[in-house]
Amino acid sequence: MFAKQKLSALSSSSLFRQPTSLVARLKGLGPVALEALKKPYTAPLLAMGLFIGGGALFLNLASDPGAGSPSVRISMGGGDHAPKAATVTPTDQPVADDTTSGLQAFTLDSLGLFKDASADQFNASGEAGPVDGTAVITLPNDGAPIDVAASGPTKLPARPLTPAPIAGLSQNGPNGPLPIIATDGRVAAATYARPFKSNGKPMVALIVGGLGLNPTTTRAAIEQLPAEVTLSFVPYAEGLQGWIDAARAQGHEVLIEVPMEPTNYPDVDPGPQTLLINQRPDDMQARLNWVLGRAVGYFGVMNYQGSAFLRDKPAMNGFLGTMKTRGLSFIDDGQARDQGGAWNRASADRVIDAQINAQSITAQLSGVESAARSKGQALGTGFAYPVTLAVAIKWTQGLEAKGLQLAPASALAHK
Repeated sequence: MFAKQKLSALSSSSLFRQPTSLVARLKGLGPVALEALKKPYTAPLLAMGLFIGGGALFLNLASDPGAGSPSVRISMGGGDHAPKAATVTPTDQPVADDTTSGLQAFTLDSLGLFKDASADQFNASGEAGPVDGTAVITLPNDGAPIDVAASGPTKLPARPLTPAPIAGLSQNGPNGPLPIIATDGRVAAATYARPFKSNGKPMVALIVGGLGLNPTTTRAAIEQLPAEVTLSFVPYAEGLQGWIDAARAQGHEVLIEVPMEPTNYPDVDPGPQTLLINQRPDDMQARLNWVLGRAVGYFGVMNYQGSAFLRDKPAMNGFLGTMKTRGLSFIDDGQARDQGGAWNRASADRVIDAQINAQSITAQLSGVESAARSKGQALGTGFAYPVTLAVAIKWTQGLEAKGLQLAPASALAHK
């Protein structure tokens, strides 16, 4: 973070000098300016203006801890449902070469998330829908660009999982193959999960979601995060099966996100095929079949929004019943922590990037660590913002030294 400007030069002793002293200092301004300064009260008023301006600057910096940090400003289109790429203008810091700046490594356009989707844009809080206004993202690492290449290999060595589909775990559906429990009892919740063996240390898990919409951030998550990090994909993504195949080839287990009704629906619309509270069971099943039929190779599903749906017991009973009969895990972002069901379950302990800046994300990940130490395991979830990825990559590299074990999210799920 840039150091806050020192205001000693704006002290009252230096500002309220005699007018002649100010005149002497400003000879280069020309005859007109000199004559103006010789008039009574002109110089004192100018000094007062500088003093007030300096005070305002001090208060602005003091009231905003990130005011001195370099940042990028993202203008978000809004109002209608047409997907729009974000326009990003750097502030406080020049754009570095693409090979040296962490944010540029993911590209500054990486918040144009729905450019390949028919759904609405995500906003900073994780909700979807038309977004107006501007978001400011503080650059990671105290304002210095993060060199992702320096913090780890450009692409980590692959630790591949068995390619999908695995025989016996799916059947043809109206929109694509649907997961089933195999005749020998195998289920996707276990077969498509990443194998894991505990070493006895407290376990921390991380899910990075919102993937598949932006090629650059999706590729960075697949290639630069350790294989133990679980990746969650949006069903609207173009070429979804290819992304899931790439993730599994690198070693990541995969979730698919199910859009669910939020409390402010339809003002905020998670997109096509959203599960709604008052849907007929047949309609909800048809929408679920559409989502589940988009690809194969995922071990479970995760909610996208759903603040209303997750609290409606009849709707949730139908949904969780389907997850159980299809042998799928259900992992939520913490909104359904008190609900069981599905083949097995887990709930996130923290959403790590509700505030999109490096300091907040780092603090939330520290909270995940503390929860793991106190109860043996903890799960965090975040969105594929460039700053989230940059901080997460660095965080995973230091876990072993902290006496923690990075685990896939499936290892934390229980019946």
